[in-house]
Amino acid sequence: MLTAFSAGLASVFTPMGLLSILGGVLCGIFVGVMPGLSSVMGMSIMLPVALSLDGNMGVLMMLGIFCGAIYGGSITAIMINTPGTANSAATCLDGYPMAHKYRQPGRAISISTTASTFGGLFSAVMLLWTSPILSSFALKFSAHESFALALFGVSIVASISSENVLKGIMGALIGLLLATVGVDTTTGAYRFTFDTVYLTGGISNIPVLIGLFAFSQGLINIADSFGNHRGKVAQKLERILPTKADLIYCLPTFIRSSIIGTLIGAIPGTGGDIASWVGYNEAKRWSKHPEKFGDGAPDGIAGPEAANNAVSGGALIPLLSLSIPGDACTAIMLGALMMLGITPGPLLMVESPDKVYMIVIGLFFANIFMAVCGFGGLKIFTKIAAVPEVILNPLIFVFCFVGTFAVNHTVQDIYLMIICGILGFFLIKMQFSIPPIILGMILGGILEKNFRRALVLSGGDWTTFFTRPISCFFIIIAVLSLIYPFIFPKIKAHLAARKGEKNG
Repeated sequence: MLTAFSAGLASVFTPMGLLSILGGVLCGIFVGVMPGLSSVMGMSIMLPVALSLDGNMGVLMMLGIFCGAIYGGSITAIMINTPGTANSAATCLDGYPMAHKYRQPGRAISISTTASTFGGLFSAVMLLWTSPILSSFALKFSAHESFALALFGVSIVASISSENVLKGIMGALIGLLLATVGVDTTTGAYRFTFDTVYLTGGISNIPVLIGLFAFSQGLINIADSFGNHRGKVAQKLERILPTKADLIYCLPTFIRSSIIGTLIGAIPGTGGDIASWVGYNEAKRWSKHPEKFGDGAPDGIAGPEAANNAVSGGALIPLLSLSIPGDACTAIMLGALMMLGITPGPLLMVESPDKVYMIVIGLFFANIFMAVCGFGGLKIFTKIAAVPEVILNPLIFVFCFVGTFAVNHTVQDIYLMIICGILGFFLIKMQFSIPPIILGMILGGILEKNFRRALVLSGGDWTTFFTRPISCFFIIIAVLSLIYPFIFPKIKAHLAARKGEKNG
């Protein structure tokens, strides 16, 4: 075992190996920063380059892209409220207010970088030590458990809709309705397609995401600055590294969200977008000051960033152990590994343990390089905030159009993005919460598909969800999560009243 570990370390710890990881990380950060692009797209584009390298170097480059793209999306989420990837949508909620309302862009990005690094390193260690355990746990997930997990994901809308829970639930319902558009995969029926070919494949998440978050933000910036042609004031970057107080305050969130991200990443079919929302929700649930979430809370940045970066290691667990990709990125990684002569599966650790250790160590170094690039480029990232609005707003719109078109190369996506942006503008003005819409849309397809599969397998018996321990657990937690915001204030008020009576 020690010999295999040394061989894996030797493969990574070479000038070419380290350069491959660093190049992948830089490429990934660039892809993540560009709204509409994703780690999947970055890995797809760079796959031919990776295959042209030596086998080990190609794998290391792909790992670097994977980690860098997930982190890079948080930069634009914090600086211009435009999530570079779907994984970074939750980071907008507190990252943007901290950077602009409180003029602390350096603090926001440093917390994000630290959380991302912590989550990535944590998942790399878990990949090394708990791969067999988590893989056996992931194997227990059938349609029943996947439905219950998606239901739990939808239920957290009550927690992320701090101002108006009912409007948050309405937003989630809108998202769930959008997820029904397209051809029914079970019956083949056309649903809400309006006789257009474009909608037969369903509504793409990226145009909706960019429209509701980025395009609507550009419209809001124009509306707020109408008649006021002030340039932005350059914000002073007081420090690059996070403060000791922030580290101590966010440490429990780092640990909790890293565990959440690793577990969710190990479940096939999930991804960083789900992990980031669950991480944000749990950070708020356990926070001593949940009322500050949505207004620049440091743990509101740490929660989603640690969770979505921990997915990188978690998603590799079923890939290496069972040859089951945990998400789209690891599906590309599976193809790359097989084309490079590495066959993932239960026998990989027995036949080629050096390859497993090389991937684990490569993931570890990818996160180290991600931290170096993140902290090293902090001064460059924060200069985005100093760009005058007369320049920044057109740039936001350009990113919106280019990022949307880059996904499917269709003009219809741009029309959809504009419609969603205008809709998002009015929803925000009416104090609706946008994240529940995105959450409902992302999870809607998973929810419906697995619900119907589970009913088919059980012969239409709906009680089957409660006869399986894992699905029953997630359903109970989902119900409690949904009613918690309604019941807890009443319990708190009742206890305060009783305490007042005793003191009186």
